[in-house]
Amino acid sequence: MPKRQDLKSILIIGSGPIVIGQACEFDYSGSQALRSLREDGIETILINSNPATIMTDPSMADHVYLLPLTTKSIVQILKEHPQIDAVLPTMGGQTALNLCIEADEKGIWKDFDVEIIGVDIDAINITEDRDKFRLLMEEIGVPMAPQATATSFLKGKEIAQEFGFPLCIRASFTLGGAGASIVYNEEEFEELLSRGLEISPIHEVMIDKAMMGWKEYELELLRDDNDNVVIICSIENMDPMGIHTGDSITVAPAMTLSDKTFQKMRDMAIKMMRSIGEFAGGCNVQFAVSPDEKEDIIAIEINPRVSRSSALASKATGYPIAKIAAKLATGYTLDELDNQITKSTSALFEPTLDYVIVKIPRWNFDKFEGSDRTLGLQMKAVGEVMGIGRSFQEALHKATQSLEIKRNGIGADGKSYKDYNQIKDKLKYASWDRVFAIYDAIQIGMPLSKIHEITKIDMWYLRQYEELYELEKEISKYTIDTLDRELLLEAKQKGYGDRQIAHMLGCLESEVYKKREDLKIKRVYKLVDTCAAEFKAQTPYYYSTFESEIETEDGEVLVSNESVVSDKKKIIVLGSGPNRIGQGIEFDYCCVHGVYAAKECGYETIMINCNPETVSTDFDTADKLYFEPVFWEHIYDIIKHEKPEGVIVQLGGQTALKLAEKLDRYGIPIIGTSYKALDLAEDRGSFSTLLKDNNIPYPEFGVAENADEALALADELDFPILVRPSYVLGGQGMKIVINKEELLEHVVDLLRKIPNNKLLLDHYLEGAIEAEADAICDGENVYIIGIMEHIEPCGIHSGDSNATLPAFNLGELVLEQIREYTKTIALALDTVGLINIQFAIKDDKVYIIEANPRASRTVPFIAKAYKEPYVNYATKVMLGEKKVTDFDFNPQLEGFAIKQPVFSFNKFPNVNKKLGPEMKSTGESILFIESLRDDQFYDLYARRKMYLSK
Repeated sequence: MPKRQDLKSILIIGSGPIVIGQACEFDYSGSQALRSLREDGIETILINSNPATIMTDPSMADHVYLLPLTTKSIVQILKEHPQIDAVLPTMGGQTALNLCIEADEKGIWKDFDVEIIGVDIDAINITEDRDKFRLLMEEIGVPMAPQATATSFLKGKEIAQEFGFPLCIRASFTLGGAGASIVYNEEEFEELLSRGLEISPIHEVMIDKAMMGWKEYELELLRDDNDNVVIICSIENMDPMGIHTGDSITVAPAMTLSDKTFQKMRDMAIKMMRSIGEFAGGCNVQFAVSPDEKEDIIAIEINPRVSRSSALASKATGYPIAKIAAKLATGYTLDELDNQITKSTSALFEPTLDYVIVKIPRWNFDKFEGSDRTLGLQMKAVGEVMGIGRSFQEALHKATQSLEIKRNGIGADGKSYKDYNQIKDKLKYASWDRVFAIYDAIQIGMPLSKIHEITKIDMWYLRQYEELYELEKEISKYTIDTLDRELLLEAKQKGYGDRQIAHMLGCLESEVYKKREDLKIKRVYKLVDTCAAEFKAQTPYYYSTFESEIETEDGEVLVSNESVVSDKKKIIVLGSGPNRIGQGIEFDYCCVHGVYAAKECGYETIMINCNPETVSTDFDTADKLYFEPVFWEHIYDIIKHEKPEGVIVQLGGQTALKLAEKLDRYGIPIIGTSYKALDLAEDRGSFSTLLKDNNIPYPEFGVAENADEALALADELDFPILVRPSYVLGGQGMKIVINKEELLEHVVDLLRKIPNNKLLLDHYLEGAIEAEADAICDGENVYIIGIMEHIEPCGIHSGDSNATLPAFNLGELVLEQIREYTKTIALALDTVGLINIQFAIKDDKVYIIEANPRASRTVPFIAKAYKEPYVNYATKVMLGEKKVTDFDFNPQLEGFAIKQPVFSFNKFPNVNKKLGPEMKSTGESILFIESLRDDQFYDLYARRKMYLSK
């Protein structure tokens, strides 16, 4: 059935600010859906309150509303756009679905004659209301774990008595497993039951018998109006049942499932999808399988929308699920649509993979002191990475190299745990670094049977780990001179980094690299092509691997490289890696706009990133995508292969910046601000000297490299003192201390976590106002794109502050100082591109806190508030294509825009929620107010000092 002609105008609901459990995968799906609808000439209207996303860019939809996600906002939009025919709520996660249901219950869609497409409200209600879902599964003959619903404390206790422990408690209508837990005994049951009932918006929990040790699988499906269903991807959780899929290490395709059971699971998933209602779109189904020969299957849940897993499945297979789901919602059928990768086959096909992908979550427990770090049914990860390889071992290594947690891969980096009891605990109480602890357990001689007994991880995975350890043992017998080609090639094929091999051989990484070059062991690049090369792929989406040489008929010896290098001039943009607190979606926004701007300047654009949730890793964002770790060895090989004009590092946050020094050392041109200038700003001591030379005030400071120097400085500076390490993002390790005892404790702790770091000790300006400015500089001219004033006092990290644009309480004298210092610093640092400077204002005197000559968290916010494409302009300046004076700046904002931080403290009930110089927010929203008399502004201002902690 072709596209419906009656759908001319569609409202899409976004997912709002990023929180744990709902991250930038919905920016990716929303952006894809918008592009997909506009391709078909449909008018798109978007509501989303998150300014840091590509989705809310003016170019993405015909009308973008940066409004709070409430029914009041929905009514406002529907009044302004009476032409809206339908609403598509499946692209904005649980937030969008919940809002759609609320609007439905209030009769809003009916009042404005708006149809809900892409999902059926009854389907949502059935899947979210665990009792209805259980009854439906019984009806269609799909087995589930014994379970019952409780809407009161008393009922919950009765169910527990009947089932016995361990039990799972899951709250209805929540996201990211909020309120869910596994309960082993009666004492904790009462507290967790109360919490679940409280968190559920309808005060209902499902209590089910815990299927501990069962294996967990997910299937990603698409279905059209003709009831065609395709399974896009099978995903296996390496971790068994009991850990939320968002916190699990997942593998695609499923590795340890017999074909017979897989076929059975497929049939069940299709039956479940067809039973929950009439709708066309994406769907995610989760199953548990018994870990014995019988392989009994039980259904866990079904989500009738695109999800975190569908973003992963899209990147894993190259099949753009959200794009196709949006088309299906408007009436197309799968057989009418093109496969986006081959362009020559239809979308009614099931991808086959000739590679393996491994997803590993990225946690930020260091930001939530006192949090329970054990993984369970409630999601705690803030981001994720994906590795693609020819084998599970290679993909596992590439994923661990992508995490940016100072590990070089699995083992062989001198950071292993050695203590038997510590390792056993990390395995037993699933820890965030269990993926490494398994290797350590094998290394200290723990038998696989024991590891399996503790973790219930399938023996196939444990044997893969064991093989890696056996290889490490074998290589360690050699030196760099005696290691043969075969063994080195095997290590590379299994994903070991040059650094790890150097560690095994006791030599330098550069020596391993040189040996590899001499022996012609080189990376080759393969296409992610959805159909195991059965049909020719047109899409330039690559991953690297190592292959044995083959000899052709005419005697030529070669390896097959599918990445063909063009003779165009090229630019590489380094992505920002996994989401984390301090470096989130706003840097992905900057990278994507950097790519678009470089394309406009006639460059072939190349993106390197490893985050499956983002728009930057969409196969049609850059001309070429390398889905690889943002890790030196991988980047250097791509640069040598592609030979670009240069590399853009200032858009990808700290991830890309950290590689600037290596790029500089290897003579690779850095586009925009030079490494020297970037480093000068990061090195707190050198930067303060620059300020001194330019007569710019800054708080009294000193630099310390050990605890003795810090204590000596404290006598000169006066407490309170702000302690800051160099080269960090998101205020990592920053703290205000008020006496020598606190100072000593913090300095010792910091130097243990970040050895050899230069610590900056400033006198903390108590009661100061904080402000920040973002600017574009071309080396000669400076244009300030925005000056923001923080509502909270100085001392709370800028990412955690409510900030207003423009400033609301700074006099002209202060603003003039800010403008003058911004221009002076931007020019003194030889900035080419973006710069962000933070200020403290006390008694009308402006002091400099820090300067970052790079894209900052606030750039997308200012761009959205002023309706100007600042990253586009800055990239053209960095490329030398334009001067600042070439742009016709025309910011438009009536009243004020407020950047409001959003926190995910509800995932960590026991954590101290006080704010300070270390960032803790996971996302942000934008609020527009007409004047400072607005109630919301008044409320924020009244509470401004509530959370400040020293």
